[in-house]
This record gives sequence, C-alpha cells and structure tokens, in this order.
Amino acid sequence: MNKFTLLADVGNTTMKLGIADEHGIVHSFGFPSKSLYTADSLGFNIIQLLDLYHIEKIESVSLCSVVPELGKIFCQACKKYLHCAPLIFPEDFSIPLNNQYANPQEVGADRLMGAYAARMLRPEAKSIICIDYGTATTFDCITGMDYLGGLICPGLFSSHNALANGTAKLPHITLDFDRSIPLIGKSTVTSMNHGFVFGFAAMTDGLCQKLAEQLPAPLHIVATGGYAEDIAKLSNKINTIQQDLILEGLRLASCSLLA
Repeated sequence: MNKFTLLADVGNTTMKLGIADEHGIVHSFGFPSKSLYTADSLGFNIIQLLDLYHIEKIESVSLCSVVPELGKIFCQACKKYLHCAPLIFPEDFSIPLNNQYANPQEVGADRLMGAYAARMLRPEAKSIICIDYGTATTFDCITGMDYLGGLICPGLFSSHNALANGTAKLPHITLDFDRSIPLIGKSTVTSMNHGFVFGFAAMTDGLCQKLAEQLPAPLHIVATGGYAEDIAKLSNKINTIQQDLILEGLRLASCSLLA
C-alpha cells in the first residue's frame, strides 16, 4: 500500500497543495490565499480532495509558508482532520543548502525551498538561476550547494493590478498574446498586453545575462510560477519549466526525513 504525504506551499497569492507517494507528486491543487478560510473550511476541502482520489490516510505533512496566519490555520486543520501535525520549514527541518545571505533569516522560506528543489533536480549544473513568477518575481542563484542570494522584482500580476487600479482610464487586461515579437500597439489593450508579457520576458533575459556573468558555468535556468510557461515561450534564457517546484522541494526534503 502506498504511503502518502501532504505537501503545502502557502504563498501570498496561491496556496498549493500536493499529494505525493514514494515515487513523486501524484496530484496537486491551487487555492486562492485570500479566501476567508477557517481551520474547519480548509480541513473539509482537504478531506474532500483525499476522498476524490480514494486516499484513506496521510502519513505525514510538510509545510512551507510565507503567510503566518494562513500557515497557522493550515496546521490547525491538519491536526484536527488528518490527526497529523505538519513539519514546518525551516522551523522543524533544514535543507542542505549553505545560505550565504548577509542575514540568513531575511530569505523567504519559499525562495530557499525553490532553490533547493532546483538544485536537486539539476545536479549536473555547476550553477543555477531559479526564477519564480509569483506575487513577486524572484531570481535566486545557486552554485554548488551554496545559496548565494538573488533579486526580487515586481510580479507580473501585481504590477498589472497596481497599474490598472491606479489609473482611471486603463482597462483590466488578460495578459494574452499570440506572437513571438511585440506589436506596436494600436489599442490600449494590445499595448498593455504586449508591454507586460514581452516586458517581463525582456527583464528575464536581461537579468539572467547579467547574473550569468557572475556565476561559474555550466549554468541552468529553471522557471516556476503561474506565468512561467508563457514567459518561457518568449525567453532565450530559460532552460526548464518546473511547475510545483516548492512542492517538489518539500517532497524531496520529506523523503530525506523519512528515510
């Protein structure tokens, strides 16, 4: 009988849950972080997901959260409905990355876990840049087993929302595109769509080029997050798209803990 682990990546925009067995992540789900959860409502959601896939028991739970209040609610739900207290990163377990930040406590748990996952998935690369297109866009640099630090840039959706909400006449847009080069926009919607998507692709390539000059080769660039696949279509630098990267990091760390 398979033994299942529940993985949780609690971010500012999305809470992602994954169910993993000894072979890998078998199911993953996303929920908006800003929903008005209680421990009971979240617990019911988790139980319904487990019932959907006929999973009777969760053996362990691992959590990476950058939203303390929602992380606390998730822990309460797991204790009440799964009879399992989550192991929380980094409070309850560590990962084998050497954190080179001047103040290591300043690095978000999600950035470290994503960097660890990228390193484990690409052991052949001397250096890695891990890009996460989330609420913020982060670029994290790893050489060997050293987490060197990185960059924090505006997020695509948060930038769009800030612009749309701060200007009375600009429309809300879909961020869709169907070309490989930006059009010279002849409407506000096209101008914004192509400005945002191609702008973030250009930012990605430009920053990766500058960061690569400071990192020993060979270099591999891993991207994750809601818009990673779309940006990767326009980028000349991204090598691998790995959705659920932080969940994968939690799974690998859990395997080490349970071994």
